[in-house]
Parts: sequence; structure tokens; C-alpha cells
Amino acid sequence: MATSKIRAFFAMSLDGFIAGPNDELDWLDVAEGAEDTFTPFIKQIGALLMGRRSYDVASSFDGPWPYGELPVLVTTHRELSPKVPSVSACTGTIQELVERAKAVATPKDVYIDGGQLIRQALQAGLVDEITATVIPTILGKGIAAFHGVQRHHRLSLVSTRPIGAGLVQLIYKT
Repeated sequence: MATSKIRAFFAMSLDGFIAGPNDELDWLDVAEGAEDTFTPFIKQIGALLMGRRSYDVASSFDGPWPYGELPVLVTTHRELSPKVPSVSACTGTIQELVERAKAVATPKDVYIDGGQLIRQALQAGLVDEITATVIPTILGKGIAAFHGVQRHHRLSLVSTRPIGAGLVQLIYKT
């Protein structure tokens, strides 16, 4: 049986921010007209391990829950009132959280989402692949993609490609 990979997938501004200073994502609207890379990605995913802050932002979106029936494990110490039945709260070390997500996802991969959670998993050597879509916007301030990472991480470029509307997708192995 193949082992599930741990994969980070996010968009960031050209200056390296994944959200504005107050979690704003309105700058992502430039992505309209770009090739949809999320749908093929999410089809390879068996579980989403998401930070609480990211969950709160995603829960505030208008429209249907963006992850459908996909099991979503939200890391939190606070009470969680899930928006849909496929969402559950979890706690533990980053290693325990990743193992739990892998058990749910197998044989598919785990999508890890949320800046702090991605940084923790990266620091622990648990991330197998990073897909970053660079948006042609400079925010100047906000939540940096890798702020607080404690050591260097040498990555291997798997692919780079323009996906329309000035966006570029970069995929790295860790």
C-alpha cells in the first residue's frame, strides 16, 4: 500500500504573503481567468488537515463549503461547531496530527492548509511537497508564508508553469 504524501497547496503574493494583515483574501480575485489547478489537486486528496484560523476564514465564505464531503481535521483547542459533518476538531503534536490525517486519507494524500500548521509540519520534516501559486500582486504587509521557520529548507523544483492571468505555479519537493 502506498504511503500518503503530505502536501501544502496555497497562493501567495509576489512578496510572499498568504493573506493580508487581517486575513484578507480579496487580492486573490486576480486569479479569475487562470487555469483551475485546485480541482485536479483536490481529487488526489483523502483528508485535509487545517489550522483553526484557516478554518474560520473558509467558514466565513459565502456559498457552499468549498471542500464538499472531504474529511477536514481542524487543529484547535477551542470549541468547534462544524459547518458540515465532514469537519472534526483534533489536537496533538504536529506528528500526531499528521499521522491521524494520513490514517483518514490513505491511500490518497493529505492536504495541509494554514500558514502556522504548514510551518510546523515543515519544521518537523513532515511535508513532502509544496505547491505555491504566485499571484502578481504586491501586498506590502500581511501574513508571510514562511515567517518564523527556524532553519533553512532546501527544496527541489519539480515544475513551474504559467497558469494564466499572470499567475505562476511552483511545485517543490522538500
